Amino acid sequence: MKRPNLFQRGLHRFFMVKQVTAFFAPRTHVLDKFILKVSKGKYTLSEILGWNIAQVVTTGAKSGEKHTIILIAVMDGEKIALIASNFGRKPNPGWYYNLKKHPECEVLLNGVAKEYVAHEAEDPEREIYWQKAVALYAGYEKYKERASHRRIPVMILEPRK
Repeated sequence: MKRPNLFQRGLHRFFMVKQVTAFFAPRTHVLDKFILKVSKGKYTLSEILGWNIAQVVTTGAKSGEKHTIILIAVMDGEKIALIASNFGRKPNPGWYYNLKKHPECEVLLNGVAKEYVAHEAEDPEREIYWQKAVALYAGYEKYKERASHRRIPVMILEPRK
C-alpha cells in the first residue's frame, strides 16, 4: 500500500477540518465523476490526495437499480477495504446497505473492471483494515469521533471466483 507524501498529508489535514469536510462531502463524488468523464476514466480529483480511487457499482438495496459510487480503496493484495464513514455524518452511506443486501459488485480500479463479493469485517479483521485505512488517511479517526453514535463499518471486497 503506497503511503501519502508530505504534500498529500498536508492536504489531508486541511480536509479533516470539520467545515472543510462539510463543504466537500456532498461535492467530492460529483467532482470526481466529472473529472473521470472528462479524462475518459483515467483520473479523479481525489487521486492528488494519494488515494486509490475505485468506482464501485452496487445494486440498490431497495430499488434494485445499479448505482456507481466513487470511494477510497484501501488495498490489500487483491482485496479492497471500503470504509463506510460517510465523512463522519450520522447515517451509514447508502452503498453500505446496498452491499449488505447484494454483496456482488463490480469495481473499476486503475482502468480495470473486476467482479467482487463483499462482506462486513468483524474484529479482529475489522481492526486490521481500520488501521490500514487510518495509515492512508488519518481523517478516518476524525470521522470516527463525529460518528461516535455508530461504529463505522468496514466492507471487504474479494475477487469473485
